[in-house]
Amino acid sequence: MHRPKMVFPLLIVFIIALILLPFSAMAQVKERQAGDTTYYKTLIPEEKQGLLKNMSMIANMRFALRNEFTDGKYTGTRFANEQFRLEIKGKVHDKVYFRFRDRYTRAQTSESVDNLSHSVDLAFIRVDVTKKFSISAGKMCADWGAIEFDMNPIDVYEYSDIIEYADNFLTGVGFSYVVNPKNQFTVQVLDSRTKTFNELYGPQPNHIESKVPLAFVANWRGTGYFGGRFNTIWSYAMHTEAQNTAMHYIALGNQLKLGKFTVEYDFKWSEEELDRTGIVSETVPDNLYAYALENTQYIGHWLHLYYRLNPKINLALIGMMDIAKWKNDKLDPQKTSNDIRTAWGFIPTVEYYPFKNLNLRFYANYVGRSYVYSDYAKSRFGAVDYNTGRFSIGFVTPLGIF
Repeated sequence: MHRPKMVFPLLIVFIIALILLPFSAMAQVKERQAGDTTYYKTLIPEEKQGLLKNMSMIANMRFALRNEFTDGKYTGTRFANEQFRLEIKGKVHDKVYFRFRDRYTRAQTSESVDNLSHSVDLAFIRVDVTKKFSISAGKMCADWGAIEFDMNPIDVYEYSDIIEYADNFLTGVGFSYVVNPKNQFTVQVLDSRTKTFNELYGPQPNHIESKVPLAFVANWRGTGYFGGRFNTIWSYAMHTEAQNTAMHYIALGNQLKLGKFTVEYDFKWSEEELDRTGIVSETVPDNLYAYALENTQYIGHWLHLYYRLNPKINLALIGMMDIAKWKNDKLDPQKTSNDIRTAWGFIPTVEYYPFKNLNLRFYANYVGRSYVYSDYAKSRFGAVDYNTGRFSIGFVTPLGIF
């Protein structure tokens, strides 16, 4: 007898629900349309999304736990992000390629000459005029030559002196011609530096800043000689440092592959009418001459031996000898030798590659450097021999993000 009283209210609710259902559905459709991003233009337009197939982003990283020594004495332990360079590169057209790389372990300061942050390694485009001839423009790697310089910076645990003190990324244009699979020639015309003459050298009594401070670089890459075993990267560069003042640089890089064993040797020679590298000028005290010195010479020998024991283990040894000379005999009447300093270096390394399809390696190495001054530098300038050491455990990877 009470059941009809309960059914009647339920029936009314049911009828009202049926009446309101279409309006509710319409509201939900409108809400979905308002919140569904497919109804808005994407950040990357659909017609451009196919370009991502020809692009890549790479996080070039080297991280280490460093244990440091000076003159044989332990000075401390620390973690260090030794390298982090984010790189984006790819093709935006069948004949147009771009590359950008920024170094996050360097100060983000804008340079006065090229108007780019000093942290920017690369920011250029390349246009392939033909299959063999291409033109590049922007900030690029100066094609100095040598095997050491051609390596990815994350793979170099310690640079030799000439490369360490050089401006290696400069703005300009480059022309490259592939003669055949074995020979490629490149010519570059670049800014000689990223800073102004005064910022780099300070006031110089005997030199006036050049109005055309450019660097001219010619490079030859030879590939696959002697049955694919021998490769070369040779170059010559001339910098205009000031009016009627230049720096001449030659680098001869050679690589010999003998199965699992590889030998690499670089010879570097820098003749500087005004001391661009600066090691000699740093040694001579200001009370003798408070400006950049003239007629310095730097010679470098770099040897890299590595043996791929198996797909997961690589054994390597690097040896370096860097010679600094001062050839000007007029400034110091007590000068008895051109020799100023010889720096030695050795880097034994063990590398472990745990993954087959990922370029990630863990390493342990020791970077030892010894700096030996000539008797002339010791007696005249008070220079003192010293050595440094660094034992590191870490990882290296050009981590591909996409």
